[in-house]
This record gives sequence, structure tokens and C-alpha cells, in this order.
Amino acid sequence: MEIVIGNGRVWRLAFLLLAFQPAAAVARSVDTLPARVDRLGFWSPSEQEAGYRAMETIFPTTTIEAGDVIRALPVAETPLEIDFVYEHRPYTIDDFMKANRVSGLLVISGGRIVVERYGLGRKPDERWTSFSIAKSVTSTLVGAAIRDGRIRSVHDPLSRYVPELKGGAYDGVTLAQALTMRSGVHWTEDYNDPASNFSRYATQMGPDFYRRMSALPRDATPGAKFYYSTAESNLIGAAVINATGKSLSRYLSEKIWKPFGMEADGVWMSSPEGLETGGICFSATLRDYGRFGLFMLEGGRIDGKPVLPDGWIAEATARHAESGFGDLGYGYQWWVDPNGAYRGIGIMGQALFIDPKRKLIVVIQSAWTRAGGPERYGLQWAFLQAAVNASDRAAAAAGH
Repeated sequence: MEIVIGNGRVWRLAFLLLAFQPAAAVARSVDTLPARVDRLGFWSPSEQEAGYRAMETIFPTTTIEAGDVIRALPVAETPLEIDFVYEHRPYTIDDFMKANRVSGLLVISGGRIVVERYGLGRKPDERWTSFSIAKSVTSTLVGAAIRDGRIRSVHDPLSRYVPELKGGAYDGVTLAQALTMRSGVHWTEDYNDPASNFSRYATQMGPDFYRRMSALPRDATPGAKFYYSTAESNLIGAAVINATGKSLSRYLSEKIWKPFGMEADGVWMSSPEGLETGGICFSATLRDYGRFGLFMLEGGRIDGKPVLPDGWIAEATARHAESGFGDLGYGYQWWVDPNGAYRGIGIMGQALFIDPKRKLIVVIQSAWTRAGGPERYGLQWAFLQAAVNASDRAAAAAGH
């Protein structure tokens, strides 16, 4: 699929409509959760507004436990003013939030909150689901497992940690190739087609699912072709679970959530057996997404102690693959900007943007009525650029 945005750049990644298949369904107000849902991607706007903040009441989840000590996020005395023009129309922060159905917007500059806004009736203590930003968190746990000696190297075969993959399409595929979506295993990430690989496999976990993935065809040499695959991220999550002997939620809690000082428990969508889907849907408060961004900005260290291997963040956010999605490359489950910034992206308007050079973090959480599209992404990316520009102006005015 090709999508053209206002500046003429072509996007080819098929961000259409996400489809899940469990529990519950039809809400008519923000206060009423979906009670019978065939596909998460087809929730009405009011169902999105209720369900995205309460996923644990609809789907099986595990809990990412927070600790007793909360890391403070100081608020800057002077907020950051962000105004911009997109497609010949001027936008303020409020205009952007309304147009893109934003439920939470957080900008942290130099460790201080310079913008914090909520929409769609959301409160600061409410979680919001991440969709594919979960992939970026899962890849960070791979780094932690390497630091802990549980995973030897990203150059190990994935089947070393998920033995059900031996003898099939993933034979010889390394963790690094899976992390960069270059396994060569054929995959269709079409959210709108019930017969696509995504619709059949993306929410599954467990040995039967791993064997089904192994039975898929391979149509490229490992490392040669980029296929965006949510289920491949689930396999990466399975590698972490098997290598550490812990759930993703427990491992994340022990390595980052508690020691870094997240303010609230998170939750992670899982299979009925409690195996988290490494590619989709962990949920947290807006500020805790920002704290995760700070963890990355601070080099994956907590109280001076490394959680990740030396050089991991630079390697994970390097441009290992060309994605065809705007001008973004792809790293270890992170999207990589040409200027050295990087971001986690989730459909329906989720973003975690990190600019190490400027010490800038932007978190956007939304409820788009479609998974993507040029108008929605174009406006979001224009806002991110405007936040960068506003940060530069503020630094210049302060003489930095």
C-alpha cells in the first residue's frame, strides 16, 4: 500500500486497522466499557475512549508492578509554546489534540515537564494502551537479559531460546535479524484482512503458536528483506520469557519499573496462560511513558548502575533496515529518524519520541478512528517537528 502525505513523501507500511479476537463489546459512552468486541480495531470512538484506558478489564493481562519510591518529574516554570502550520492551517497544542483525538500529551525537556495535557475525558492517573510501542519495550528487555547473562548475544539463533522454531522457517535467523524485522519469513501485516498473517497470529503465544510461525514460508535470505511483523516481536518476547524464566511484566518490573521509580502499575496484554504478547499492548500512565523515555535518555542506567550492556542503546537505535515508512529507518524495534532521534510508534496514534541531542521526549497517546493514514501521521509528525523547533528556540533564548 502507498500513502502520500502533504510533502509528497511516500509511505508504504500497511498501517490499516488492527484486529484482535477476544472478549466483550458495545459501549455507547466513555463511561461504559465495550461488552462484546469482535475486533479491537473496529471499536467506535466512545468504545476506544473507554477501552484504551482499561484494557485489563477486557483482555487477559499481567501486572507490571511499581515500587514504593516514585521518581519526581519536576515541572518547568515556563511551559513550551508549540505552534505550527500544517497543510496551510495553523495549529496550537489544543488544535492538534482535538484534530488527532489525543488523550495524553507530554513533553519533557532537560528532565522537566514543559507540556502536559489530557483530552477525551482522561485523567492523569489513568493508563492508556501502547499498541506497538510494546515492541520497543520488549527489545529493551532483550538488552537487559544480555546484561544479566541470560541471553548470550543478539547474534545467537532465535531458536536457541524458542526451540519450537528449529527445523522451520526461522532456522538460522538470529535475534538481531528478528529485532530488525529482517528474518526473511514471509508475513502480511494487514490489519483489515481476516485472512492475513497478522489477523491469525498476532495475539497468540505459546508452543503451538511458535510451531505455526516456524511453518510459515521464507521468501528471502535472513537479513535481506524488511517485513514488519507483530508476531515476530511476540517471538522476541518469548525468547526473553524463556531465557529469564520470568514473565515480561515481572522482568520489566524488576529491571526498570520499580528501580527507576514509575508512579503506577502497568499492565500487559497476554495469552490466557499469562504469556505476554511482546509486540502489542502494554499500558501505563502518561508520565510513566515519559519516565521510560528518560531511562533511555539516561543511557539505560539507574542510580549509576547499568541495566543494559555498554553501547546497547546506540546499537538498538541505529539504522539497521530501510522501512519504506516515510524517511524512518528501523533498529531493534525502534523507528530511527535521519537526525539521530528515535521513536516507538503504535497504531491509532501512539508515539514515544526521544531526541538524545536535545534531551527531548514527546509522548503522544491517541484514539484515531483508523489505524493510520497520511492525514493523521502527517499531522502527528508535523507536531513532533514543531516540538523540536520550539525546544531549539527555547534553548537559544536561554543562551544554551
